Amino acid sequence: MKRIVTLSGALLLAATLPGCALVDRFTDRFSTTEVAQAVDSPGQIEPVHAAAIVQDQAVFWVSSNGCTQKADLTPVVRRAGDGSVITLRRLKEDRCLQPRAEGVEVSWSFQEMGLAPGSRVSVENPYQLPRG
Repeated sequence: MKRIVTLSGALLLAATLPGCALVDRFTDRFSTTEVAQAVDSPGQIEPVHAAAIVQDQAVFWVSSNGCTQKADLTPVVRRAGDGSVITLRRLKEDRCLQPRAEGVEVSWSFQEMGLAPGSRVSVENPYQLPRG
């Protein structure tokens, strides 16, 4: 009986190993870049209340406890296909005690972000409803 259990375990292991290699092969293709970007990117991803791309500018509305300034955030731009993806990241936490229900508006020109005028862009940040 012990041999049958051992043999069953060995067969199960042998059957699943090719699947593991296959999963590793496919997940490495997609996750290596994302992990490298997360490690290389400064600060934390900032949830936004709204984002708009208008007249070669990226405009964001973000939460504020009363002290958030443009210098506390940075747009990280990466190429994706025939366009670019902007991820807004917070460099400095806002520790003030006077929350602004409407948040604050911050914007960057395409030139500031190293993008050509008229570039095709999208925003990757999660959306968060304003405090009400």
